[in-house]
Amino acid sequence: MAEDVQRESMEYDVVIVGAGPAGLSAAIRLKQLAADAGKEVSVCVLEKGSEVGAHILSGAVIDPVGIEALIPDWKEKGAPIDTPVTADRFYFMGHSGAIRIPNFLFPPLMSNHGNYIVSLSNLCKWLGQQAEALGVEIYPGFPAAAVVYGDKGEVRGVTTGDLGIARDGHHKDGFTPGMNLLGKYTLFAEGARGSCSKQLMKKFGLHEGRDPQKFGIGLKELWELPPDKHKKGLVAHGFGWPLSNDTGGGFFMYHWGENFCSIGFVVHLNYSNPYLSPFDEFQRAKQHPLIRRYLEGAKRVGYGARAITEGGAQSVPKLAFPGGALIGCAAGFVNVPRIKGSHNAILTGIMGAESAFAALAAGRANDVLDDYEPTMRESVVWKDLWRVRNVKPLWSKLGTLLALPLMGLDMWTNQLFGFSIFGTLHHGKPDYATLKLASECKPINYPKPDGVISFDKLSSVFLSNTNHEEDQPVHLVLKDPTIPIRVNLPEYAEPAQRYCPAGVYEVVEDANGPRFQINAQNCVHCKTCDIKDPSQNITWETPEGGGGPNYTNM
Repeated sequence: MAEDVQRESMEYDVVIVGAGPAGLSAAIRLKQLAADAGKEVSVCVLEKGSEVGAHILSGAVIDPVGIEALIPDWKEKGAPIDTPVTADRFYFMGHSGAIRIPNFLFPPLMSNHGNYIVSLSNLCKWLGQQAEALGVEIYPGFPAAAVVYGDKGEVRGVTTGDLGIARDGHHKDGFTPGMNLLGKYTLFAEGARGSCSKQLMKKFGLHEGRDPQKFGIGLKELWELPPDKHKKGLVAHGFGWPLSNDTGGGFFMYHWGENFCSIGFVVHLNYSNPYLSPFDEFQRAKQHPLIRRYLEGAKRVGYGARAITEGGAQSVPKLAFPGGALIGCAAGFVNVPRIKGSHNAILTGIMGAESAFAALAAGRANDVLDDYEPTMRESVVWKDLWRVRNVKPLWSKLGTLLALPLMGLDMWTNQLFGFSIFGTLHHGKPDYATLKLASECKPINYPKPDGVISFDKLSSVFLSNTNHEEDQPVHLVLKDPTIPIRVNLPEYAEPAQRYCPAGVYEVVEDANGPRFQINAQNCVHCKTCDIKDPSQNITWETPEGGGGPNYTNM
């Protein structure tokens, strides 16, 4: 981003980065509190997608506890939450068969009855409408490219991305500098691995004394099923094949709406084999008879991918710092065994808003919202995370087969007695450090896509409606351009070719030898490269405003 340009500034009471469940909930709650108190509070929400919901991707089965706390009359107001869960199934997968695990073996916290299958993208669009009706200013297509700091190092707001910079760095005719959006407090709701949140964690040492954050990659397709195969309200989860025992993850399948079926696959990013491709594992999983029978004769209409925070309670960073706070998945409030985080995102958005409003009412500005984190730790959010805190460490340390009964035992004791026989287990290495050398692993031969049930990356990216302005700086920045070929290729067979779910990274053979190619136009903003690159050489930065996927019903 250009540093020597004059920038205009706009000032608000609260600036919110990200129009996802957390950010929109915070904005709505601020306006609700202001109305109740008869005061004016100016609130601005920045969203890097072309519209609210364009970059929102989740399964999603939601626990309504969050939306009920925010908007109790959400049904009367027409929220797009209209498919209650009617059947809840769990499977252990083999190559050609599956064993259904009886529901009574799972503690009540794992039950999906009372929850709803939704498009989180559509829900965020609705939340955006509710926010605007209350007077919130929402600016889609304006990514927060940098944090603005005050003289004492406090957060003062953010700078939006410049428009009209060519790939070689010169200013094109339509160059427009980004603006400084300044607030008395700034709430960061960027989702998993947010670019500004990552900077803030380093600057303020927010992860000191906490476990490293852990991640998964979630891949999702949306299908339209023939009416006779659509089982509205069906929720199914499975683990095991095609993943190896030492690789965590599994599939989900949700039937909702008018003949829609959300099919997805999650791979924990602490996998060790550099030849593993999460995308191809997903395509292989769909060929399992349990899944394929629903998809035959159906039509695939959507695709996307997104990183998921999986560290849980042990990895939640310090939430507040001078001038701002982290809310939602920017901090990481996903309950891994439940595969749910939206309810906690909404609830932490509410808590962050209430803390900021109280500070504003007291005449404060740009200091630490020091009551926010204690409030969260006394809330249902912390209880939700605390009682499943050992699931991810057990899975990572023991593998699927051995961990499964112990995870169940641990959740039962936490649910019934409020304690764990394991105490609190901790995460090991960060995900980028778990890859073995290619020489220690076997390549995985994935079957070619059949174009009916399984597909290739490029045809999948097409369904995500991803678009970036071609003549702009590459937003996937290499700290050292020589590392992919000099280090990652000989040591790890350059895993970026495989962990990226959008075909962004290629090793191309030229006359002068191999060359690392970045197809930035394909990027679906999943952030996996920023997380999993073994050399930590790739930094994901915000592209020009509005670039990226444009999800519909995802």
